[in-house]
Amino acid sequence: MHQDDTLATFCAAFNKLDKSCTELLYELYTRDVTFIDPFHRIEGLKALEAHFLKLYENVTECHFAFHDSLRVEQRAYVTWTMQLRHPRLAGGNLIAVEGCSQLTFSPAEPQRVCLHRDYFDAGAMLYEQLPAIGGMVRWLKRRVAS
Repeated sequence: MHQDDTLATFCAAFNKLDKSCTELLYELYTRDVTFIDPFHRIEGLKALEAHFLKLYENVTECHFAFHDSLRVEQRAYVTWTMQLRHPRLAGGNLIAVEGCSQLTFSPAEPQRVCLHRDYFDAGAMLYEQLPAIGGMVRWLKRRVAS
């Protein structure tokens, strides 16, 4: 399988995002982008920048290791492991969450994404990491799996 330069550039730039450089979003996404994850649906680039500013406000570390990727015409998929450190999650310890992003590159601006949808286990990322309910969520997941 060959390397897709546009997708590789997107992934590399996405890994540079933090609270001090959300202006990179303007290079990655179209003005009318739709961004969806298990917690949010965001319409428009300005709203997405506001979301990332708030998201990264208390994050002390966030890095993505990108794994498999596939691109067919405008649509691409990439699997990843996110490593996140937030003072209110898991006692400030590093959390690793596996996920997959579905990206649609704009036909009008082929280097920019117009639809970004993330798939990941919201429980593993958030609910299991909260002191008050984390144990209960982990117990419930084990019960359902058995």
